[in-house]
Amino acid sequence: RRFAWRARRSGAREIRTRHTGVCGRKRSGRGWPRAECNGALRGGRESSDLTPARPFPKMPHRLTMSESVFPPTAEAAAGAHVSSLDQYRELYDRSINDPGGFWAEHAQRLHWFEPWHTLREWDYHKAEIGWFLGGKLNACYNCVDRHVEDGHGDDTALIWEGNDPEVSCTYTYRELHVEVQRAANALKALGIGKGDRVCIYMQMIPELSIAMLACARIGAVHSIVFGAFSADSLVTRINDSECKAIITQDTGVRGTKLDIPMKANADLAVQSTPSVDKILVVKRTGSEVAMSEGRDVWWHEACEAADAECPTEPMDAEDPLFILYTSGSTGKPKGVLHTTGGYLTYAATTHHYIFDYQPGDVYWCTADIGWITGHSYIVYGPMANRAITMMYEGVPNYPDFGRFWQIVAKHKVNIFYTAPTALRALMKEGNDWPAQHDLSSLRLLGTVGEPIKSPEWTWYHEVIGKEQCPIVDTWWQTETGGILISPLPGATPTKPGSATLPFFGVKPALVDDEGNVIEGNEVSGNLCMLEPWPGQMRTVYGDQQRFFDTYFARFPGKYFSGDGCRR
Repeated sequence: RRFAWRARRSGAREIRTRHTGVCGRKRSGRGWPRAECNGALRGGRESSDLTPARPFPKMPHRLTMSESVFPPTAEAAAGAHVSSLDQYRELYDRSINDPGGFWAEHAQRLHWFEPWHTLREWDYHKAEIGWFLGGKLNACYNCVDRHVEDGHGDDTALIWEGNDPEVSCTYTYRELHVEVQRAANALKALGIGKGDRVCIYMQMIPELSIAMLACARIGAVHSIVFGAFSADSLVTRINDSECKAIITQDTGVRGTKLDIPMKANADLAVQSTPSVDKILVVKRTGSEVAMSEGRDVWWHEACEAADAECPTEPMDAEDPLFILYTSGSTGKPKGVLHTTGGYLTYAATTHHYIFDYQPGDVYWCTADIGWITGHSYIVYGPMANRAITMMYEGVPNYPDFGRFWQIVAKHKVNIFYTAPTALRALMKEGNDWPAQHDLSSLRLLGTVGEPIKSPEWTWYHEVIGKEQCPIVDTWWQTETGGILISPLPGATPTKPGSATLPFFGVKPALVDDEGNVIEGNEVSGNLCMLEPWPGQMRTVYGDQQRFFDTYFARFPGKYFSGDGCRR
């Protein structure tokens, strides 16, 4: 049976998205009352309370899906990791009927220092989830070291495109290995060790991904705060997780903003964050900033003074990898905690299949690493797969509305993953901007952050993809760690407005307001998951009761996504 998922979201106002989630929202005055679901969305639904005060309304007709269906092209199917719907069904059925065998096999795409003794243990009635119990690995080793050891050190790992169109650079896996080891030792010299929390507050510069990997290397838990957030937002997140250090930069550049006060915001925050002992500062612009003696350290000086070699810390599969806070639009932000083994397995597996990544592809996800999309599909998933991944410091319309397409042509991007919000803005500027650039390198397009409506989908398909590139419309959330529902480009017929079929190991269900599973098609209901997948969050940091109350209390024995959908 084909699933055609269309998610909708109840809320009193429309909120622009930044990363994950497939959600239809209605504007204030015409939408559903806020009392029905005290949740606000920033990309993948990042609400602070998903328990509705009364039943969800029916799916509005304006969110119905297109009736047009686009089968995969022969070119997309040829050589794809999954090249037919029958092959998808075979793999999906195996993942559901034999999850132990399926995920044991796919976990082997990673290097494990020690094997696990139990593949998974879970009880949704208690909000308890565990994968690869007893196994030991290190995320940084899997994303960097093993590629160098396997003879791929000279392969390109990261392409960085600066805000200025004339500024860009690349890192090979060997160069990244060197940088990450020195950064890890610099953190150690500041007293950071396994289990310590480190707040990373930066713009989209290479040191952001290096800092993430350095934390993972020594077992520190990174908590990245989106670079546009205020000092008050920093205070809330730092105090909740008791971070020992902040990694930031002097000032930032983004579009026409050339002096974003990153260090100044960090200085304001530490006046109210007693747990912070050190601030590590990257010199990005050279702007003069205050440096407190004994507390503040320049990144370049600390790395130059650090030893060149830093061993990786073996981590239990269920040891925390990172905390990522939800937006807090409707209450105290939730610290979504993801662990090492299951998260990395799922990020790598979804990246491999959904983006059909092939060796040598240039892959560009335009998200900010401050959100979950950047964690999973700029750094951890792609680098675990030895991909060529891109980071972009700027915005889609700087210095003009052709910037995205200029970057695609400049770096010969093959896979392009962005948000419908960006596409909608660029589409309004007309076709002349993309027509000025050679987009022939593109072979696959993706969307994330909200539903892509038919006009934007059609423009993306025809003008950007030249009717040759499959579009993967992905639905997932900060809490899910990776994509849950999406087409596979060589196998799945696509329909504008539909996220199509569940990924391997994902067992979705529509339930009514009493928790009864709804069967059949042409139905709508609350979107739940019946069983865990490896990338699922494990808890709300420091508040397991909130984790249970938010995701498991409303429909006992099921994970409630907080979204509704139509099938």
